[in-house]
Amino acid sequence: MKIGLVLAGGGVKGAAHIGVIKALEENNIKIDAIGGTSIGSIVASLYALGYNPEETLKLFKYFSKNIIKANPKYNLSSIRQSKKIMGYGVLSGENIELVMDECAKYKDKTDINELELPIVIPTVDIIESKKYVFTNNEEEKDYYIKNISIGKAVRASCSYPGVYAPCTYKKHKFVDGGVMDNVPVQEVKDLGVDKIITVKFSSSLNYNPKNVYEVVSKSIDIIFDSREQAAVEASDYLIDLDLSEAAVFNINKIDYCYNIGYINTITNIRKINKALGIKNK
Repeated sequence: MKIGLVLAGGGVKGAAHIGVIKALEENNIKIDAIGGTSIGSIVASLYALGYNPEETLKLFKYFSKNIIKANPKYNLSSIRQSKKIMGYGVLSGENIELVMDECAKYKDKTDINELELPIVIPTVDIIESKKYVFTNNEEEKDYYIKNISIGKAVRASCSYPGVYAPCTYKKHKFVDGGVMDNVPVQEVKDLGVDKIITVKFSSSLNYNPKNVYEVVSKSIDIIFDSREQAAVEASDYLIDLDLSEAAVFNINKIDYCYNIGYINTITNIRKINKALGIKNK
């Protein structure tokens, strides 16, 4: 039996993905294929490159503090200073690409098709209004892109509109994959797995946003909730985490998100095993 893992986007909430993977590994649940959108693509790629959860968490923190620069004050000051913000973004996203390429180089990898673990990373071409998927899947589809560096693929999927400029690649202008496919369940299914675990983030209906950034974060959560239902229903087990208090760019919540992901998975490991057809000890 082959198991696929799907990791949704959600800014720093993506640290929860690492906690989930840590808990799955501790319970000998082997991941045979993986897919991730936006921040999920970072965790998915690092996992496919062979980084363990502890290493991934350290790299995630580096991304958040030094690449994502996920500080509302930073973003606000950048908006004030920029004369080219309209239609593009506060940040170029180039550092995401550079650091991911360095992570890949350390593992003697360059392109996504060199990864041994099957992987899918969705993005959206803002010109064509079309979803594309970076993958090492041997099958051929008109929206698959295989000959691309790991860094470029992740950068494209993470190009959050309004924060990062679109990622230019050949004739394309790519933005965050979450615009069309924040939970790439079907794409992971197409990698030939038998069972799928999906990790996503829901919005608490009773959570009261306290500032503009939390309003944006909750609004995005609500939009994703409404669009993700079909994909969620196609999963064999859903890990649905309410991290409403961890706004998309709140880097101070990284450890909190990681711990929630780990604790939720450990607490429900018997249910996960049952959904996957694994006998509980």
